[in-house]
Amino acid sequence: YLDFFAIIIMPPRPRTGRKKIKQKYPQHRPTLSAVFRDSTVLETGFLVGLVLVAAIVLWTYQYIADSGGMPPSSPEAAPQLLQKTVHLRGSLPKNDNNNQQIISTGGAGGGYEHFSNMAQDLAALPPTEALQKLEQSDPFGTRAFDSKLLEHETTLGRVLTIDEIKQQLFSCPRNEERITLPDARVEQKALDFREGKNGSFLFFQHLRKAGGTNFCSLATKNLPKKAQPHYYCMPDMAWSGNKNAGYLHSWPNEEIITRMKSSGFRIAGNEWENFDVTRHFDLPAVFATSFRKPLDRALSQFRFECIEDRGCRIKDVHKWWETRKDLWNVYTKTFADPPVGARKYFRGDEFAKERRNFMAEAIGTLSKFHIVLSMEWLAYGGPQVRSVLGFDDVSALTTRVRPHIGQAKRDDGQDKNNLGSASIAKASWVPKEYLDAEQYKKMSEDLVLDEILTDAARRMFLERLVCEDVGGGVAIQ
Repeated sequence: YLDFFAIIIMPPRPRTGRKKIKQKYPQHRPTLSAVFRDSTVLETGFLVGLVLVAAIVLWTYQYIADSGGMPPSSPEAAPQLLQKTVHLRGSLPKNDNNNQQIISTGGAGGGYEHFSNMAQDLAALPPTEALQKLEQSDPFGTRAFDSKLLEHETTLGRVLTIDEIKQQLFSCPRNEERITLPDARVEQKALDFREGKNGSFLFFQHLRKAGGTNFCSLATKNLPKKAQPHYYCMPDMAWSGNKNAGYLHSWPNEEIITRMKSSGFRIAGNEWENFDVTRHFDLPAVFATSFRKPLDRALSQFRFECIEDRGCRIKDVHKWWETRKDLWNVYTKTFADPPVGARKYFRGDEFAKERRNFMAEAIGTLSKFHIVLSMEWLAYGGPQVRSVLGFDDVSALTTRVRPHIGQAKRDDGQDKNNLGSASIAKASWVPKEYLDAEQYKKMSEDLVLDEILTDAARRMFLERLVCEDVGGGVAIQ
């Protein structure tokens, strides 16, 4: 464009001795020729000024492009615009949580990548630092919500409605702030289950002492008796001749499919082995699981097995924890399905990459589960259970179910959950009260990956609760 400018304002070159060649077309465009021949000085000045402005605009555009910035209308600018800081929705009104900010990388496609990367970054940190960030920054927006929910339930003496949650505690976030978008679930499998397609079933990944028995009772209330395995929703008890139950990782897919179809069972619980990330999603199943705060879950297992004498004789939680290293980061192992011996990677800067990989795999697996519940919030799980599974009777979600209760009955007044998370809190041991400071710190650090994964799982639950396009926003009954 500078060359063009020069041609317009430069005076014509002196004639040479060359012979003039007659051209078919005039040397200048008609308009410009007329200007040079006949216009007044004012008209000529106006045209020259117009050309100057055009040259400046073009030069400015080129300078911005060379500097790495692009105008908003440019397609190349889109990734940069999506990096801008945005305020996080889906958090507590009039709360410090509103000051949280995230870097949105998902755009209209969703925020899954952002949350996954953030979880991986946390997993790579030393345990103490990661726990501090979770507690102080609440990057998933679930901890402050949990605290406020407990406060509201206790004050009102009841569970909240969906509208109350959306208006006062957690509104549906923008697409770029949603861990559940893009939606990785296969809806056709859920549809097949709801319609009772032959061979389709519910695969429940049972995390011990995290509400799994409630979920099995839920299936019992909604499935025909002939469709229910006889032992706590675990069909392999019969398959193994009453030797093992909840070991579906050990069974090939073809065997599971054949046996489930021939038996007519419509639920299969996998409690004692990892979810096989390489093949279990190939099953004709809808997938569900339930989480619980990691330290609460660990103490509940100690109480259930050891204090109440169900196969454990160790009464000291310090000694018990050292003998149960299989429970360290058990959630993460369950959904990442790492090789045997993965525990050695749970600490140490030199193993940060391995921890990142574990976390990426675990969150990726969870994102494909049709239902991810939180035991503390089971009273609010009804809408998702109805819409995804087609179950009508969801009363089991608010009824405390304790396996082998006859062995050690508890008189805590919490057999019926009328207060939502407040009822769960009343029936549970409080880790900070039961454990000394040193043991609390140790167990928390041994469960740091599970703390991160649990916060991610709880956000999935909340988004699906309040966002209508993923099955939420349905009245709680």
